[in-house]
Amino acid sequence: MEGIKITKRPRLKKPYLVVAWPGMGEVAFKAASYLIEQLKAEEFASIQPEDFFYLTGSLVQKGLLSTPELPQSKFYFWKNKSGKNDLIIFVSNAQPDLARAESYSKQIIAVAKSFKIDTVVSFASMPQAIDHTQDSGVWFAATATELSNNLKRFNLNVLNEGQISGMNGLFLGIAKREGFKGFCLLGEISLYTIQIENPKASAAVLNVLSKILDIKIDLSGLLGQAQIMEGEINKLLDYLKLGSQVAGPIGEDDIEKIKKSLSQLSRLPSSIKDKIELLFVQAKTDISKATELKVELDKWNVYKDYEDRFLDLFKKTGEKNN
Repeated sequence: MEGIKITKRPRLKKPYLVVAWPGMGEVAFKAASYLIEQLKAEEFASIQPEDFFYLTGSLVQKGLLSTPELPQSKFYFWKNKSGKNDLIIFVSNAQPDLARAESYSKQIIAVAKSFKIDTVVSFASMPQAIDHTQDSGVWFAATATELSNNLKRFNLNVLNEGQISGMNGLFLGIAKREGFKGFCLLGEISLYTIQIENPKASAAVLNVLSKILDIKIDLSGLLGQAQIMEGEINKLLDYLKLGSQVAGPIGEDDIEKIKKSLSQLSRLPSSIKDKIELLFVQAKTDISKATELKVELDKWNVYKDYEDRFLDLFKKTGEKNN
């Protein structure tokens, strides 16, 4: 398959395809990333980014400039030892230019067809006029009436009208046209926190997915993050004297306050600590890995904890070039 780098060809039984890109509340991206981590899914293929992404600027930290890497679009697989369906999980850390979305989607579909996938699952957010302390309800939209009727058994809210924007919605429409069945699970998020990561909503959609596919997913990590996030938002709203009367999205400065607090309170899973340490080792000999490392540090809100070590990578590179 042209444009796709395949490093392994696993033998899978009746796999579902789960797809995710960043979006409001990072509901989809965080859910898929967490699913990969918890299931210990293995990477086996990736889409070459040059045809679908382009650089729009340079990164500057503490006066030091570097060229970022192009976004990554990767396929992972998981073999279900206790069930009838394996999983392929596709996740990208950025959405492509939507003008190229169809050709990009066809790359994913080519992989799906090669594994005889029948059903595609995506995630998205569902902004609602709810308080951030409320549990996240889950909505769904399906590609066919029969599938929709089956999903109603799980007491979900049906999205009867509306639009699921971006790749998390668009891909399902393209997949349907190509003959696939599919559905999207949408986790509710508060209207005034749409710019903030929402692990509670990510946990909600994964909880539903686990029931639909009959697989076990330990959600304790996400729920712990959700509890910390809720506490930090409470503190912020108390500080701003806004209480529950927030009328619009929280500003960027306020979001940064939450992130800084989270970086001090969050406890990294041991697997993530190991991944960060490995990226530091790799970046010492291949500075291009620094971009991936920065993404990981930002994702877990721990950049400040590693800032000196991170900047030292560039100092050492500069010394070698002198």
